[in-house]
Amino acid sequence: MIEYLGVLVYFMVATALGIVMFWAATKCSPKRFDLEKVTAYECGYDAFGEARSPFDVGFYLVAILFLVFDIEVAYLIPWALGGVLSGWAGLAALLLFLAVLVIGFVYEWGKGALDWN
Repeated sequence: MIEYLGVLVYFMVATALGIVMFWAATKCSPKRFDLEKVTAYECGYDAFGEARSPFDVGFYLVAILFLVFDIEVAYLIPWALGGVLSGWAGLAALLLFLAVLVIGFVYEWGKGALDWN
């Protein structure tokens, strides 16, 4: 358990540093509210519509799916670099991992998450 002491100290220092930086930013930032800075500006004219337009949820879904599958593919890099030496057990684990990845992709496709209708 003592071998993880360095990791614990690292996380404690990182958390404390983040809290101190957040606190310093809130204390040092100006608190002025200027109406002209927060209103919509459209070439000198009054805004024709709402400044914040609705955004299609499909973009968020594709971004989240990209992150999930990108992270899963990143797990394949260590196997490609050194996992080849693990023999048949490593190959079986890789094939199982890829099967779960493909099943997840087929499920998302079947649910219509990638359709832009």
